[in-house]
Amino acid sequence: MDRISFIGLALGMAAILGGQVLEGGDLASLLQATALVIVIGGTLGAVMLQSPPAVFLAGLRLAPWVFRPPRTDFRGVLDRMVLWGNTARRGGLLALESSIAGAPDAYTRKGLQLLVDGAEPAVLRSALELEIDTWEDFHHQAARVWEAAGGYAPTIGIIGAVMGLIQVMENLTDPAKLGAGIAVAFVATIYGVGSANLVFLPVASKLRSVIARQVRLKEMVIDGLEAIANGENPRNIELRLEGYIQ
Repeated sequence: MDRISFIGLALGMAAILGGQVLEGGDLASLLQATALVIVIGGTLGAVMLQSPPAVFLAGLRLAPWVFRPPRTDFRGVLDRMVLWGNTARRGGLLALESSIAGAPDAYTRKGLQLLVDGAEPAVLRSALELEIDTWEDFHHQAARVWEAAGGYAPTIGIIGAVMGLIQVMENLTDPAKLGAGIAVAFVATIYGVGSANLVFLPVASKLRSVIARQVRLKEMVIDGLEAIANGENPRNIELRLEGYIQ
């Protein structure tokens, strides 16, 4: 659980709502269903228009990573590589076949299978790097769904503001309707700018950092398996892979 993300979101919202209260404003004045529909609906539509369905859905599925990112157990990878290195030195690469089923993820199982099948170190690295590149590219596209939302939301908020002002201009002779139009105009701007800078853009940046850590973990697996394929001393493997651990 990434508590700092919860704290950051709560702090940002509290600062804005607290500022409204300190200024003597009413929190209820920030609740405008019309403005919310314009900003969220317009932003969602724009993002859906620019994104392939698979990428858009993947972007939504990545959202929980902000608060519960996938585990990146660098120490666990190091320990496994040293263990597998010792096993390979004692019994050869075929002795690792029994370890495939116990590998923690499909990526590591694939690399270990290539190792057991006798793939050359360069071939092993090439195959696993290709998978990394494909995985990283797709997940970066998914993260850009949130970045795109952060770009569109303020503009949609301005559209909502203009729509509110149009309503004001159309009802200048009816003071009872002026308040609603002005409220939509200003609150739509707040929703657009606020959602972009408090939610959409921070989520995109957080997802990019999570993806980067996952890529580093996969690169660590490549280096470890390649070293085993080259018959390196497990102690040297350990010293090399320690560089990945922060």
